[in-house]
Amino acid sequence: QLLESGGGSAQPGGSLKLSCTALGFSLKEFVIGWFRQAPGKEREGVACFEFDEKSTYYAASVKGRFTISGDTAMTTAYLQMNALNPEDTANYTCAAGFYLHNIRDMCNGVGMTRWGKGALVTVSS
Repeated sequence: QLLESGGGSAQPGGSLKLSCTALGFSLKEFVIGWFRQAPGKEREGVACFEFDEKSTYYAASVKGRFTISGDTAMTTAYLQMNALNPEDTANYTCAAGFYLHNIRDMCNGVGMTRWGKGALVTVSS
């Protein structure tokens, strides 16, 4: 099970940090990713992190603004979101899957076998 926390509201230009904790299992050899979906839009893989090699992947829409990371215990991943804009408003869900050696594909949802319930992020003035 994956448990997200940290959603909420922010003003344009503000910051929020999301956390995703794996309950009952280690994220070693896993990729964890954040996916978002806004009303009327398709799901988008925002950022992914591989715990062993610490490799990352970011969608073009968030590159340079969002940072994904993981803790040394390999149980929690974080998504630091800076310079937020209203287009970042969405339900953010974390997902995890055993590393398939293609983080970009996994950030499109391939091989993601465990999903959280989501956390709502709203950016407005």
